[in-house]
Amino acid sequence: MSMREAVAAFVRDGDTVSLEGFTHLIPTAAGHEIIRQGRRNLTVVRMTADIVVDQMLAAGCVTRLVSSFVGNSSAGSLGELRRRIEHADPEPLEFEEYSHYGMVCRYLAGAQRLPFHPLRSYAGSDLPSVNPGIRKVASPYPAADGSFEQIYVVPPVNPDVTIVHAQRADRRGNTQIWGLTGVQAEAVYAAEKAVVVVEELVA
Repeated sequence: MSMREAVAAFVRDGDTVSLEGFTHLIPTAAGHEIIRQGRRNLTVVRMTADIVVDQMLAAGCVTRLVSSFVGNSSAGSLGELRRRIEHADPEPLEFEEYSHYGMVCRYLAGAQRLPFHPLRSYAGSDLPSVNPGIRKVASPYPAADGSFEQIYVVPPVNPDVTIVHAQRADRRGNTQIWGLTGVQAEAVYAAEKAVVVVEELVA
């Protein structure tokens, strides 16, 4: 299946689209095809929102971004994203921010079809004050002193489609990926549909 066919079949206006992969595994070509096909009103979920997300914003594809980092490691900040957040120019961007581990936990909860995932790392952070999706719940298990600890939780994320890049796959979908990986597997398992973009198709 070509990239054009995959995006036409699996990415719809209004979808929640996860684009995961880092450095050599960024699904840039998929982002460009989404732009070419003029998709609109997308929620993009990407741990490290980078230039491909900025390009999709500039093309008018994205109305909401869920991320834990925005920028280009070697090329500075994202101009379009900054205009949207700082000046609502040409229109505001809805931005939902988590820590890196918070995003990992959201994918894990989504992949396991859990209602939330607990984590301790938001203690002392400002993120819960700006993100109502980060909440506290009481542990159902008492501590040694009989108290019930209040612990932060994050909701699952279940994208309509996750798109990842890998080096090669066969026609049954068995995929080989090497190098620096991130949350690609969790993002795929969390999604309703998955598209794997590869450089080589093997028998």
